[in-house]
Amino acid sequence: MDPISEYQKWKQQGETLRSQAKQAMEARFRELLTEAAGIAQEYQRDFGAALKPPAPITAFRYKTGAAAKKKAAKPAEKMPVAPSPDPRVKELQKRRAVVQKKLDAAKSAGKATKNFEDQLYEVEDELRLAGQLA
Repeated sequence: MDPISEYQKWKQQGETLRSQAKQAMEARFRELLTEAAGIAQEYQRDFGAALKPPAPITAFRYKTGAAAKKKAAKPAEKMPVAPSPDPRVKELQKRRAVVQKKLDAAKSAGKATKNFEDQLYEVEDELRLAGQLA
């Protein structure tokens, strides 16, 4: 066999293998993305927050299927799920409410309020930094 025909045969086999590998990789990619989307949906339903993708991935979006929309619509109508703030923000909001009550009580009792006002300012400042001041 001459080298040219051997090369062409080898090249054809390589193209066939390349095509098969391409199809297999595309199928595996779609399979993994579908699984990731399912996990993200379940996490959202169970924990009320969206999963964040790893740092190298800048975005992860998915569309729910028609069947999933119908199932998810009924519970959402009964009780809407708002995105829950992180635990630190929740704690700051609770702390702010406690300090506000103490400040109001001190004002109504005619006591000094400077310490409570300072505490309230500090908590509100931390909430502003977190972008969560209500």
